[in-house]
Amino acid sequence: MDSRLKNELLEWIKSIAIALIIALAIRAYVFEPMIVPTGSMIPTINIGDRILVNKYIYRIKPLQRGDIVVFKYPDDPSQTFVKRLIGLGGDIIEIKDGVLFINGKEYKEKYLNEPMVGSFGPYKVPEGYYFMMGDNRNNSKDSRFWINKFVPRKYIVGKAVFRIWPLGRIGRIQ
Repeated sequence: MDSRLKNELLEWIKSIAIALIIALAIRAYVFEPMIVPTGSMIPTINIGDRILVNKYIYRIKPLQRGDIVVFKYPDDPSQTFVKRLIGLGGDIIEIKDGVLFINGKEYKEKYLNEPMVGSFGPYKVPEGYYFMMGDNRNNSKDSRFWINKFVPRKYIVGKAVFRIWPLGRIGRIQ
């Protein structure tokens, strides 16, 4: 092998290795793709949707009520869930006859497909923890039903920000 070809091959290998390292760093610390396996977030996110999770955003800004958050399931941290953040530390969450109340005030939600059924709570969210619910309230395994009802800050993976599949539904997630 002549030295020019050898140098060219080494440059290609170096470029591919650098690109791979950058891609792995982006996935580990900035954005990660995820496939949603359940219908707990219908109509916002459907079964089989591919989403991008911003893993960096909560390092520069606080979590906010209404965010769609990806997190480790408190009852089994080997599982990852995606739900809407409903309660922040210090909030009192209660559902009376299908109506959500936060700190004693009715909380209107425009993203629900159907009215909620049942009554739950009240639950006081501890500081540093979050109360999560799926948008498909009547078919969601969420904070209302978990043994450990609240998600600790350390279990937060990131914010679901963009749907990348299916093609007809590509766009920002809200």
